[in-house]
Amino acid sequence: MHTPALPIPEPTPLRLRPFRAVRYDEDLVGDLSGLVAPPYDELGPAQARAQRTRPHHIARLIHTHDPQAAARQLRRWLHRGVLRQDERPAIYVYQQQRGARILQRGLIGDLLMPRHSTGPAGPLLPHEGVSPHVVRQRAAHMSGIGAQLEPLLLTCRGTESTAAQVVDRLTRRTPAAVARIGEITHTLWACTSEEEVSLVTSGLPRGRALIADGHHRHAACLRLSEEPGSPWESSLALLVDTSAYPLRLSAIHRVMPGLDTEKAASAAAEVARVRRLPEGPRPPEPGELVLVGAGRAWTITEPEPGALHEALTGHPEQWATLPAAVSDQLLLAAVWSVPDLPGAVRHLHDARRAVTEVAAPGSGTALLLPEISEDRVRELAGSGVLLPRKSTSFGPKPAVGMAFKLCEVLS
Repeated sequence: MHTPALPIPEPTPLRLRPFRAVRYDEDLVGDLSGLVAPPYDELGPAQARAQRTRPHHIARLIHTHDPQAAARQLRRWLHRGVLRQDERPAIYVYQQQRGARILQRGLIGDLLMPRHSTGPAGPLLPHEGVSPHVVRQRAAHMSGIGAQLEPLLLTCRGTESTAAQVVDRLTRRTPAAVARIGEITHTLWACTSEEEVSLVTSGLPRGRALIADGHHRHAACLRLSEEPGSPWESSLALLVDTSAYPLRLSAIHRVMPGLDTEKAASAAAEVARVRRLPEGPRPPEPGELVLVGAGRAWTITEPEPGALHEALTGHPEQWATLPAAVSDQLLLAAVWSVPDLPGAVRHLHDARRAVTEVAAPGSGTALLLPEISEDRVRELAGSGVLLPRKSTSFGPKPAVGMAFKLCEVLS
């Protein structure tokens, strides 16, 4: 007897709510450009240490091994008026701009996250797996400081025209905050009118929003929300309509400080085609990885099907076409025996920086990965396939310190 297929449930609508953001008081601290920071994972240890030496810099709250000390710092800043909480709840329009070109525009708000937020009927669509260890770290930092300093970066498609018009109108008003990092100007506008907030939030797309960045923070929120009466049942989020403002999608590269490049190339040749690049390092093309070290470079293509199948045992068959799966499962784990331990592999978003870090003899090996498209990411995520960790980097990501959310009462 034929059993009818169960209908696919309609996704829960996105509920982006106004909230009272915590922001720097520019009348007291002056230009925000010297106080806000790039996202957590785009700042190296030396840069983070340098920024932490500046009074009132947001890095003092983000880059810390003592969340309770950071919470005390946050309380002092609130008490002294360095930071203040906006009096009225708002949806915030956030924009990044280089010269006359708008790179990104989206809405920052408080996103309600039901327990099934990433299930088939949930409003969010994750595309990468998470590390339980990192989730625990993020949860400890967030609960320790009692605040969300960085929003989840979410992408959607198809905002209603009325909502888009309201957002455009808001950007012609006096901004609530402006900062500049490098060549990029970051601008924030506050929408406090109940009528405008309703028009903007009711015009959000009905489909699921892709988690472009913040999988570990999202998982940390869900972990913290398990406590009864938890204040973590919602998350600070930046929602960007990529049909209007496409994000840049780039690969994340691997650097192995303890791996000899010549030996790595020789071992890789046993399971794939390895070809020397006489001209030296270059960005990888689709379908290839580029192995780099001490100024030398090789392409790695055409992995041997049997070896790849064995390396991907227990993983989705779609992983066979994903650069990060070939990199991490076949090469790093199976061929080079690189342990999955802190310090054994570093993940860098900038290919040039990865090449520079292994330029000196004996400084290790870099593996450069090609980028994949947002359509491919959405296709896999929509079918329930999570990409390997650190597969992609969506950008530009929001600056940290323009607006954040208190999640617990700070006495």
